[in-house]
Amino acid sequence: MRSQIVSTKLQQIAEQAKRDPERVFTSLMYLVDEEFLKAAYMEMRKDAAPGLDGVTAQEYAENLDENLQKLCERMRRGQYRAPNVKRIWLEKENGKLRPIGIPEFEDKVVQRAVSMLLGAVYEQDFYDFSHGFRPGHNPHQALEEIWKQCMGMNIGWVLDADVSGFFDNLSHNQLQDILKKRVNDGGVLRYIGKWLKAGVVDGKNLSYPEKGTPQGGVVSPTLGNIFLHHVLDEWYEKEVRPRLKGRSFICRFADDFLIGFELEEDAHRVMEVLPKRFARFELSIHPEKTRLVPFQKPSEKQVAGKGPGTFDFLGFTHYWGKSRKNTWVIKRKTAKKRQRRSMNNVGEWCRQNRHKPLREQYRMLCLKLNGHYQYYGITGNYAMMRVLYKHVEKVWHYWLSHRSTKGGIPWEKFRMLNIVYPLPGPRIVHSI
Repeated sequence: MRSQIVSTKLQQIAEQAKRDPERVFTSLMYLVDEEFLKAAYMEMRKDAAPGLDGVTAQEYAENLDENLQKLCERMRRGQYRAPNVKRIWLEKENGKLRPIGIPEFEDKVVQRAVSMLLGAVYEQDFYDFSHGFRPGHNPHQALEEIWKQCMGMNIGWVLDADVSGFFDNLSHNQLQDILKKRVNDGGVLRYIGKWLKAGVVDGKNLSYPEKGTPQGGVVSPTLGNIFLHHVLDEWYEKEVRPRLKGRSFICRFADDFLIGFELEEDAHRVMEVLPKRFARFELSIHPEKTRLVPFQKPSEKQVAGKGPGTFDFLGFTHYWGKSRKNTWVIKRKTAKKRQRRSMNNVGEWCRQNRHKPLREQYRMLCLKLNGHYQYYGITGNYAMMRVLYKHVEKVWHYWLSHRSTKGGIPWEKFRMLNIVYPLPGPRIVHSI
């Protein structure tokens, strides 16, 4: 929780940024003192994996005041060095691997402090249609916005865009130039430069990236939002939308975005210029994953399932379907890749943990199911959640039956077990 002094500092910056959108901030880093660093520490996740030094949040907290005092002294003397980042690889939905960078905990604290300064300025500039990694924004707001805009604007075409490896290919020089337009503070820019150029340790290999910002770095989402605010959001609002003949909207969550159009002509024009816009900033729009989807509202005579195309966004497939009143509405269901990943993950977990006590297995499966419902439990998606629920029942029964070589557990007996340990059923959490 932020102290009143830190909150006041950030509020003053925010008010100045809002009052003067053209102002360039040249003196911000001096505000970072021990109290500011402590506020940054308080906002950190305490359960994240440690960096290369192995220091956890709990270990750092044992001598918190002393550690923050020494950290502040090094920063004031210009002796702070960005430590190397540990790289791990996580599997993506398509089977490929995504690189994740894990900084050391103390470095995360400094990154959080700089992110707080940048956020105070840029939150006044960001548009409401940007929802990723921002206070007061979440994926379900983006989903609701898409639904309302498509239904209200008579959207007929959706540009489903994909930026090729955005965080891995972000240009350091372009980012620094964009930052200087609003925050030209030598201290802030130096710290960001240190993080961008920090060494990356992958196993036994050490490398120094010439482009990109580590996914997993605390400051990376903020830098990504600033970059795309300039490259995409401002460009769309100030140059693209005023030139369109029909109505249009954009929705962005981090580096995932889509643009809806009322007219096909507008959609093709933007589809043509979008790659050129990103190429100016040394990024590319994926030619195969980026597509223009016909999304016109079906006629009343059309049969459900025979309507226009569909698109995936934030883990949901968006499509036209019939409501209970027999009218066409936009519906959402769990995207096939996300559904398959969830089913595979729970099956693998049951296999690896089948010998643990039943009570412990039950507790974890409840957490997994409830976590899934918390995100995917939106209006119209009950059937897909029900599929996952039945799958969890099935794989749990299967792997409990393989705890030993004495034979499996009859389904009737497992059903009795389910009375003692009832798995939580699907539920709608978000009525959109």
